[in-house]
Formats: sequence, C-alpha cells, structure tokens
Amino acid sequence: MLNFLFCFTYLTAIGITSQIIGVRLPRDAFKPEKFPYRLYAFEKNGLIYEKIGIKYWKNRVPDMSRHSKKMVPKTLPPHATAAQAQALVMETCVAEIVHWLLIVFAVPCFFIWRGPGGAVVFALYAIGNLVFIIIQRYNRPRQAALAAALRKKESGVR
Repeated sequence: MLNFLFCFTYLTAIGITSQIIGVRLPRDAFKPEKFPYRLYAFEKNGLIYEKIGIKYWKNRVPDMSRHSKKMVPKTLPPHATAAQAQALVMETCVAEIVHWLLIVFAVPCFFIWRGPGGAVVFALYAIGNLVFIIIQRYNRPRQAALAAALRKKESGVR
C-alpha cells in the first residue's frame, strides 16, 4: 500500500507541475505542421480515431480548461475568429506534448513500486494520457481547417 501511495503522490506532483508549466509555455514555439504534431498518413486526417468511437467519448473525459481560468477554453464561441481557432490549434500541440511527457515522467513508478504493481500503475497512467493525446490528434486537423476557413473569410477571399 505504501508503494501505491508513493506512486500516487509522485504522479500527482508531476501532473500539477505539468499543468503549471503547460500554461506558461510559449505557444508560438509550437509548429502544428511539423513533427511531432503533424498528422501521419495512417491517421487519415484523424478518421482512424473515429474507428475507436472518439466522437462518442471525447467530450466525456475531464477538461482542465473548465477549471482553470489560465487555460484557453476548448470550445469556440459561435462567431469565432481565425485567431481564436488558431489558438485552439496551438493548445492541442501544448496538450499533446504535455501528455507525452507525463507518460515519460511516469517511468519512475517502475522503480518506486518494483514488480507488477508499478507496471500496472504505469500502464493505467499511460493509457489515461494516451486518451488525451488521441483527442488532440483528432481535433487538431479540424481546428486547423476551421482556422484556415476563417482566415479566408476574414480576408474577403472567395
């Protein structure tokens, strides 16, 4: 039980730390069209995620932007601007890298709780973070397309 509590405390600490760092990362440092954020051919512009029912569960997972005023809300207002849509694209990049790093930084659970316990805790934590990575990778091409369409509309190009 003590090993579980150490793992839980450690994972809570890295989660809180990642939240603090994530809201402070400079958004202009992220390039959605570049590695590791660009979509790959096998993702079929995010359609692969529809095969696992993402449309039905993506809005049912916790969303920290509902609880933190420092985070960009994950929904756009009815008459969104291109800048607002592009801000969401950048947020998906930040969220994706944060969740990947949370998985990497969870590796010490193997050493905190040696044996199957640490492996199970790590696996559950990794799967939990992969859910959010999938959501970012699914949403990004749609938000990028919306941002491009809004830029075109705002510039008066038909």
